[in-house]
Amino acid sequence: MSANLFSLAFGVGTQNRQGTWLEVFYAQPLLNPAAALADAAAKVLGYTGGNQAIAFNNTQASELADALKGIDAAQAALLTRLAESQKPLVATFLSEDAALTSTPEAYLKLHLLSHRLVKPHGTSLAGIFPLLPNVAWTSQGAVDLAELAERQLEARLKGELLEVFSVDKFPKMTDYVVPAGVRIADSARVRLGAYIGEGTTIMHEGFVNFNAGTEGPGMIEGRVSAGVFVGKGSDLGGGCSTMGTLSGGGNIVIKVGEGCLIGANAGIGIPLGDRNTVESGLYVTAGTKVRLLDDAGELVKVIKARELAGQPDLLFRRNSETGAVECKTHKSAIELNDALHAHN
Repeated sequence: MSANLFSLAFGVGTQNRQGTWLEVFYAQPLLNPAAALADAAAKVLGYTGGNQAIAFNNTQASELADALKGIDAAQAALLTRLAESQKPLVATFLSEDAALTSTPEAYLKLHLLSHRLVKPHGTSLAGIFPLLPNVAWTSQGAVDLAELAERQLEARLKGELLEVFSVDKFPKMTDYVVPAGVRIADSARVRLGAYIGEGTTIMHEGFVNFNAGTEGPGMIEGRVSAGVFVGKGSDLGGGCSTMGTLSGGGNIVIKVGEGCLIGANAGIGIPLGDRNTVESGLYVTAGTKVRLLDDAGELVKVIKARELAGQPDLLFRRNSETGAVECKTHKSAIELNDALHAHN
């Protein structure tokens, strides 16, 4: 067959005692792999099409390594290592970017994001939550919650401590991939599936969810929620809350342009254009009533914040006397108002 795939990856993972996948580690996931590589893998593993996760053994890993030597040296070397594994192996074939159907598929999509092969909302994550088991992330890896108490006792009897770092559906990104050129002060605050662009610094209180991230370079001191993508040179102040949330597969995207500053304890529910500033403590949602001011500080009109979405060079602030939300621009507010009417 001729396999034109959206993605392909060979992984090693963890299963519970019933053989259910808890997590999968893909060292070198591929986006749009070469047809020759896909065909060779399909032949060895019996793949016939569609989106499938196919378990394979150490002997098949060696066969795959031999088959790929003349096609992709890096993947062949990886499979040579996988042939030595004492943990279960899986090959995940994605013929199309469709809704997820298995845990290995879900982990592959999260890897594609954190390996910077796709950007937030660049791949479908529909159906992801039921496919990610809630597990204990421990000093011995992922442990099924139903098996945790027994594993803890076993460790104690050996004079060891099984430390539980978290109980969650998502692991921390750095246990799977550390993108080049980033600083992360507290790795527990960045989930697998985050896209962290080169030059990004995430401070101790910064948090980046899955299907969210930063283009970089930039500084993250607050929360980047799922569905939010922060442009170059932007600074999210400590404790800020970006309000672009999504449930897996949603189509809400909150884009933060280049050179933006979102102050401490501030939040947004609209996309920001380049060089926007939101003052500390101010939440700007789509329905927020905003007083649009001209360069002299005179009122032009009152509009909803959604009408300013994506516009550059804006300052959002709250009037300290009246409490009203105001917006000023480096350009004339009259010109901006005309542009808005022309766009509508």
